Amino acid sequence: MSKSIKEIAFFVSLGTLLSKFGGLARQLVIAGAFGINAAYDAYNYAYIIPGFFLVLLGGINGPLHNSMVTLLADKNKVESRLFISSINNILSIILLIISLFIFFSSDFLINLVGPSLTPEIKEIASYQLKIMSPIIFLSGLIGLGFGSLNAKKEFFIPSISPLISSLIIIISISNFWINKGNTTDLDTLNMRGGIILAKATFIGALSQYLIQIPFLIKKGIFAISFSIQTKYSEIKRALSMIAPASLSSGMIQINVFTDLFFASKIVGAAAALSYANFLVQAPLGIVSNTILIPLLPVFVSLRARENHLKLIKKIHQGLILSSTSMVFLGSIFISLSTPIVILIYGRGSFNQNAVDVVSQLLIAYGIGMPFYLCRDLLVRVFYGIEDAKTPFRISIIAILLNLFFDWFFIGGSSPWGELSPLNLGVNGLVFSTTFVNFFACTLLLFKLNHKLDKLDLPNLLAQNLRIILIGLISGICSFFIFKIIFLPYSFINLLLKLIISSGISLIIFYCLAIILKIDEIDNLNKFLKEKFIRL
Repeated sequence: MSKSIKEIAFFVSLGTLLSKFGGLARQLVIAGAFGINAAYDAYNYAYIIPGFFLVLLGGINGPLHNSMVTLLADKNKVESRLFISSINNILSIILLIISLFIFFSSDFLINLVGPSLTPEIKEIASYQLKIMSPIIFLSGLIGLGFGSLNAKKEFFIPSISPLISSLIIIISISNFWINKGNTTDLDTLNMRGGIILAKATFIGALSQYLIQIPFLIKKGIFAISFSIQTKYSEIKRALSMIAPASLSSGMIQINVFTDLFFASKIVGAAAALSYANFLVQAPLGIVSNTILIPLLPVFVSLRARENHLKLIKKIHQGLILSSTSMVFLGSIFISLSTPIVILIYGRGSFNQNAVDVVSQLLIAYGIGMPFYLCRDLLVRVFYGIEDAKTPFRISIIAILLNLFFDWFFIGGSSPWGELSPLNLGVNGLVFSTTFVNFFACTLLLFKLNHKLDKLDLPNLLAQNLRIILIGLISGICSFFIFKIIFLPYSFINLLLKLIISSGISLIIFYCLAIILKIDEIDNLNKFLKEKFIRL
């Protein structure tokens, strides 16, 4: 790994870590203020569409971000400025029209995404969606800006920007929590809390755009122009990358819509999914950004046929690092799910019922973590070699499978009764996503093996099977170590038990990975030995 990639990884990791800590604090405040009540349940439905666009177009590692990194790689400042301005104008017109449509159709859309919600939750969600509809317009500006900054070697600000959004939500909800007192009118309280949360989310998204402007100016790539000055061929090339990539990632986001559609008949399911998903996404996001953001420019630079062997080496490196990190984290989430949920959320309005539901979901999410990150990595490989169509086609199949398995795993409801022998409740929605991600990973690997010679799939499969075995052993060890350690119950003691059991589990995982010769861990061990001998 070159020095430049290490530096990029450091800044991305630092920025992402700070943002994830901010996100954790945000979720702690939301959990304490709302628990799994109507206000937060409604918010998860209202945020589906704005969140869809914010993740799709405005997110770090999103398709617009990745496409801009690829498209601006060979452009100077003047060309970059004209190109960004032209793409910005095209996207802004489209997103403004969509934002206005969402604003005026909020009632209809909430009925569409949550048909089985109670009238109270529907009313709150409709107000929230109106407030957050401008986020759709902002998402394009955010994604273009951050992708442009990354293409020009500015990584820290895009990574840290979600922290600003989290701080705004923390301040707003903390003020609401402190001042709500002993109000007995729950309907009014839920409506007020829901509106405050929606407003804070919109202001947070706006801040993510405003914070990037000084850095775009510094890089010489910020311009306000109402004309399209880039050549038609360049616009066509950009749209041929952005459109399929966005549709591909959009299909993944549609899985969230599908999950919540089926979850709407289960009271509190949307809120519980959100809490559990955050616990998984926080470390996953740190690892994902640390691995994927530095590797994407490498994939772009190695896409020429004469560099395929180097590209394959980087793909192997990324896949093994992704599998190793996610299997270990997944094993911890599965073995220590209940104490983790109690430690993070167990206060305020977050009662024992919420702990039980979210703990079960955390186990289900933990099982699917390796497939989630590996799929993301493989999609980035295809973006890097300017093939956005393959992930798009696979995503279409995946969304149809997710729709079927969501229905199947929660009982297969129909006018003729339950048609499925399984009824896993809200957990079934997570297992459905896991299966779909596994399917997508498998298909992407086979497609990539067809495009690149000497990918060596048997070796990758053998390595991953060994990693899963190691994760199983270390997870069992962490479970029993936690049980063995006896300390009087308190927040500090619970945290200490989790640190000790996870730490010993990590040592066991590392040692077994060396013994079973997992490539990247083995290379790390050799590197540390060389450093130790020199000292």
